Parts: sequence; structure tokens; C-alpha cells
Amino acid sequence: MAQHWWDDTGAHAPLHSMSAVRMSFIRRSILRHMGLPQAGLQTAGHRPFDGLEILDIGCGGGLAAEPLARLGAAVVAIDADDSAIAVARDHARAQDLTIDYRCMTAENMAASGRRFPIITCLELVEHVADLDAFMATAVSLLEPGGLLILSTINRTAKARLLAVTLAESVLRLVPRGTHDWRKFRTPGELSACLQAQGAQVEDLCGMTWSPLAGVWRLAPDTVSVNYLLTASRP
Repeated sequence: MAQHWWDDTGAHAPLHSMSAVRMSFIRRSILRHMGLPQAGLQTAGHRPFDGLEILDIGCGGGLAAEPLARLGAAVVAIDADDSAIAVARDHARAQDLTIDYRCMTAENMAASGRRFPIITCLELVEHVADLDAFMATAVSLLEPGGLLILSTINRTAKARLLAVTLAESVLRLVPRGTHDWRKFRTPGELSACLQAQGAQVEDLCGMTWSPLAGVWRLAPDTVSVNYLLTASRP
């Protein structure tokens, strides 16, 4: 699937469709955490993250890394898939964006001793084999006072119907076998795991798809399928 990361009608179309609303939440969360003003976000060329270093874990083809870089961040983006990293590098170069892409795991990065004030980890935790071990690594990569931003899928009957049965088997939006419903994490499970690593959960917000309007929306009171969660390291 790596060659199709930037095809917004192909296997990664769901990620493209949610990108704008997901990035809206990420911008808002970082600005609030850093004590920066929310004004000016819609202004062309606005770069509120100038000088801010951000680590994007599981970056894939760079769907989050590129908008973060456009907002001024110095982005280090990692993925264990070398083919995805190759696609990400080529696309960033074509967009004249400077992003530090690396083919490596979060564990490799942690072993290097690097720490970051902001970490994003989007649509990844539902694929990891050992949630506790992965969250321990992610939290260890945060600087004291740093912020971790996650997005994933809840383990509910509704999520199984929409994200697995409908998306994979009926509409064929993503290849069959992309998701294993048993690996979906509830907000309570993810929060408990983070707290066990010494992180403090700060925000929880759902995302809902409006089929009639064809858009995603933030839904703070609805986390039955897709949701975003932020946690800080004291």
C-alpha cells in the first residue's frame, strides 16, 4: 500500500478525509498546551509552531508530518516501513518541505536518548502487539511537560460494524485485514495504560463521519468509534 499514500481516492482515502479535522484538534491541543494564542489559524502562511520540535511516530507517507511542517514545526517523522518513508521523502521534496524522515521504530528512537516536547501518534495503537510496552516507549520519548497526541478506534460494536465490516468488506474503503477489532482500545484502557506510565490524560474527543455532508467532525461527546486523546508528562 505504500505507493498509494498520497492517493486520496485509494486505500488511504479514509485518512485523507479525516486529515483536516484531525489536524484542527492537533493544532488546538498544541497551542493550548504551549500557552500560545489560538487566533490566526486560518490565515495563509500562519506558522504558530516556528521553532517547535515534533516527533510523529508511525508517520506513514507523511499525511500529518507535512501539515505540521507547514505550520512551522521542525518535524522528525519515523516509521518502520522503509517503503513508506521513501514515499514520504519524495512527496515532501516535491512540496519543498524539510522533514527529517527516518526508517526506525519508536524503541530505536528512545534508545538514542532523544526527547521531544510534542509527539503525535495517529492511527497506530490499534496495530501494535503490546500496548503497555509501546505506551511506555512513547511516554519515555516525551520531555518533562511534553504532550502526546493519539488518535485511534474504540472497541465497540459500532466501531466493529463501521471500521471493519463496512469499511473493509462492504465498501472496500481499505484492504480486508487492515484492522483487528480485538486490538481496538477503549478510551478507558488507553488512559489507564498512559497513567500507569506516569502520564496525565488531558483531553478526549471523538470524531464522527457525516455521510450526507461527506465530512468528518469533532464530536467531544461521542467516542463510540474514532477518537483523539492527549496526555502530558509531568
